[in-house]
Amino acid sequence: MSRIFAVVEAGESGVTGVLAGEALRKAARAEGRAIEIELRTAQGVVNPLPEDADGDLLFIAPEGMDSPAETRPHRRLTLEAVLADPAAALAGGGAKAAEAAVPLATPRIVAITSCPTGIAHTFMAAEGLTEGARQLGYPIRVETQGSVGAGNPLTPEEIAAADIVLIAADREVDRSRFAGKRVFTSSTKPAITGGAKLIERALAEAKQQAASATPTAPAAKERTGPYKHLMTGVSFMLPFVVAGGLLIALAFALGGIHANEDAAAGTLAHTLFEIGAKGGFALIVPALAGYIAFSIADRPGIAPGMIGGMLAANLGAGFLGGIAAGFIAGYGVDALNRLIRLPKNLQGLKPVLILPLLGSLLTGLLMIYAVGTPVAMALAFLTDWLRAMQGSSALLLGLILGAMMAFDMGGPVNKASYAFSVGLIASQVYTPMAATMAAGMTPPLAVALATRLFRNRFTTEEHEASGAAAVLGLAFVTEGAIPFAARDPLRVIPALMTGSAIAGAISMGAGVELKVPHGGLFVLPIPGAVTHVAAYAGAIVAGTLVSAVLVGLLKRPAA
Repeated sequence: MSRIFAVVEAGESGVTGVLAGEALRKAARAEGRAIEIELRTAQGVVNPLPEDADGDLLFIAPEGMDSPAETRPHRRLTLEAVLADPAAALAGGGAKAAEAAVPLATPRIVAITSCPTGIAHTFMAAEGLTEGARQLGYPIRVETQGSVGAGNPLTPEEIAAADIVLIAADREVDRSRFAGKRVFTSSTKPAITGGAKLIERALAEAKQQAASATPTAPAAKERTGPYKHLMTGVSFMLPFVVAGGLLIALAFALGGIHANEDAAAGTLAHTLFEIGAKGGFALIVPALAGYIAFSIADRPGIAPGMIGGMLAANLGAGFLGGIAAGFIAGYGVDALNRLIRLPKNLQGLKPVLILPLLGSLLTGLLMIYAVGTPVAMALAFLTDWLRAMQGSSALLLGLILGAMMAFDMGGPVNKASYAFSVGLIASQVYTPMAATMAAGMTPPLAVALATRLFRNRFTTEEHEASGAAAVLGLAFVTEGAIPFAARDPLRVIPALMTGSAIAGAISMGAGVELKVPHGGLFVLPIPGAVTHVAAYAGAIVAGTLVSAVLVGLLKRPAA
């Protein structure tokens, strides 16, 4: 017998539709027939049918509801008839005459993907959504908000025509373009691991995005956790760290260790140092705080957050103070936005005048009188402790940071280690950043090497992917090891964590300093960017070899 396809158009009667679908499924199972059921409710579509569905087509809806146009012959049934006698309904009883029409509407989807660093997860999530939409037969356009800005940007016409906006991001994304649209938000991981399932969930659960009162008013959005707000701040902070760090490195490369002294004033080296240190690095903490606040309270939070971040820097509270200022400003402005009620004709004053003014006042007073001094003391203690690290304590920190980098390869634990190390660059503590990058390069390099040393442990697909993994490893994109770990996580992940921990420990033990937060192998030739280059390369090689050997020993031969 042919497969049965059914569309249950439940509308507001979602529970009744679910019951009817299950009754029909049970009747089909009793007859030994396969059935696929698409449920359509007021909240969206669950388990949409493929466009090339070839079999008996049933349309089930409440009495009086019109069926959609359908080019193939189909039978119309009521929910009541299916619930009363599903076996008879399946056999043809209670069906109305078949009628011709146009195909069931195909949802039009636009999506945005983004991650804190804007490199790997951004594009892996876009690929996952594109493949998922292809499997479901839905058209989709994906905008990637990566490290170099928006790729494949959505046009206003595409957004207006879309039935749903899917945002798969690990940081906050500006939603002002999507006022009035149905929006669904998620992290990047579900898009990478199951794009089709995420799209189906989005169609069923997306919520209407509230229209803003004015073009600059804060858009209403779902609550997100502190981790996502912190990652948004780190994402926007990274370009300042990169630019400032490389300019300082170039200054020392051109002018030697005295490039920052007054005696070198007027030279190109001293000028580069001034730009990097007093320009780029001076904005690290304000950018971190400003965009944490932006993630929480939208645009009205940026000014209070950056002002709080600047105060934190001036008070010596560093990146810890910037984090505190960002959360104070963000949650403070968000609370003020909900508490302050103005006449409709004055609503436009809130985002451009009232919220920035009151938010800055609140954040500034708290930073100066309550938060700044104790946080500055805590940062000073942390900085002195890290700089004084020798021997076993340095090795232990390197082991911890390294293991965290390989634990979930781009996930929350990995990003926590990374954010900690990047934040310390603003306090001129560079050894954790070196350990973190060495440990992050190790996993993809190790799996690429393991495919060469232990060929029978890997599938043909893994052998083909090993070259890409090696390149990603050289560029400090830890996510290159994810496809290998996903196939055998219980054996591969511990092996990768061991090698990364060793790489991090060697780097910390050797006192290697790294002044930039990304770049992998490609920043090593830049004079001044990395100290003790030979020891650093040795740490990466040692970690890679250990992980590669462990992967080969632990994995079983591939079928």
